Amino acid sequence: MAPTHRPDGPGQALRRVLSLPALVLFGLVYLVPMTVFTTYGLVTVQTGGRLPTTYLITLVAMTFTALSYGAMVRAFPAAGSTFTYARAVFGPNIGFLAGWSLLLDYLFLPMINYLVIGLYLNTQFPSVAPWVFIVAAIAAVTALNVAGIESIARANVAIISAQAVFVVTFVVMALGAVDPGASALEPFAGNPSYAGGGTDPSVGIGPLLAGAAVLCLSFLGFDAVSTMAEETPEPRRDIPRAILWVTLTGGVLFMLLAYVGHLVMREPRCLPVVDASCTFADTAALDLMARTGGRWLGLFFIAAYVAGAFGSALTSQASVSRILYTMGRDGVLPRGFFGRLAPRFGTPVPAILLVSGVSLLAAWLSLGLLASMISFGALVAFSVVNLAVIKHYLVDSRRESGAGSRESESGGREPEVRSRKPGWLRHGLLPAIGCVLTAWLWTSLSGESLTIGLRWLTAGALYLAWLTRGFTRKPPLAEGGEEAPIGDC
Repeated sequence: MAPTHRPDGPGQALRRVLSLPALVLFGLVYLVPMTVFTTYGLVTVQTGGRLPTTYLITLVAMTFTALSYGAMVRAFPAAGSTFTYARAVFGPNIGFLAGWSLLLDYLFLPMINYLVIGLYLNTQFPSVAPWVFIVAAIAAVTALNVAGIESIARANVAIISAQAVFVVTFVVMALGAVDPGASALEPFAGNPSYAGGGTDPSVGIGPLLAGAAVLCLSFLGFDAVSTMAEETPEPRRDIPRAILWVTLTGGVLFMLLAYVGHLVMREPRCLPVVDASCTFADTAALDLMARTGGRWLGLFFIAAYVAGAFGSALTSQASVSRILYTMGRDGVLPRGFFGRLAPRFGTPVPAILLVSGVSLLAAWLSLGLLASMISFGALVAFSVVNLAVIKHYLVDSRRESGAGSRESESGGREPEVRSRKPGWLRHGLLPAIGCVLTAWLWTSLSGESLTIGLRWLTAGALYLAWLTRGFTRKPPLAEGGEEAPIGDC
């Protein structure tokens, strides 16, 4: 098990203030129930109109992985998420590369939200450039994150309430605008119209898996909950519960919205596969709102969607700043900058400000490029966590059974982490299935996603080689210093 650096001095500990309901709200706001409309047109075309089926596949894969995150939180209730688990189970080098992969999606997810805010508000206020809205949103999110997790929790209540009102309104109006020719099973079976008028809406299961790889982006909220482990009074009990609640609630909402949406809009206005000038893949959500409730529902959608994007940016910046803080506290990133908390607010202010600076790139990057980077990092991290469960519970725990303590990497003795008794079903079969499913989705990513992701991993490996002097030394924390076991955080 890898130790964590002990907080040093007043104000150097995250505040344990998040209850189970607050954790679920945090995850749902991060998830953004309305994110189904971000990729609605893209995945609908890609899968031949089988968006609900694609969400079902993604939900199954994510549920197995969510259970694995819960198992690892019980063993290592610290703020670093995948970085913490991989470091503790596979060692500091693998831990760093896993955390580096996770940063790919956590650093760039806020950008997607800022970009969406800029684009949608620009449609309503065309005289104002999108970058103005982007900068304003970044400033507001940064201020709330610096102020502390309590301010984020209060904002989450308002944000999720606004989205809930819209979701209920949309479902009620959509049921009243169902196409008379629609059948109850058509949203799962697909429609030939989405395949460009062919007789088969898709070819085999391949398009469904490719679409599911894209939709993994929609489920990132459940693993973000694990980064709040050091701000929860009972992390071993509440974090796993919150992770599962967020995953299942989000998945059911996504399928419901996709299902009623298809019943309303059974056929697209146009298709990119047959008309190069068609913008359906990008504007399908607005087309759906217009067909469901006219201009009024369209305006309501934009307002609720912008609120959801703001909330997701708020929670995603909170999550990535905790991961950077943990990596800085553990010495694999510069500790003097990343590994410090502001005494006044108890938040990792330097990490927060860095994320805000990087997020300014949203004014120049495209939505497709950002989605590609995020999906790669998320699926790699999910695979690592599933493997970590198997190794920690079925290999390491059996090897160490009967021992009250063991040697730490720095040569000291560490108390054994309090973990549940391992079981072959819970800690063997289920994470193995989760690993296979996420790896399958990972290979279904586009060539652009794989290229960008592998370049990011290469950059991380080069940095790690420099940090360890060509892998001849262990990362800084393992060489000594005042340490405390993760299990006691």
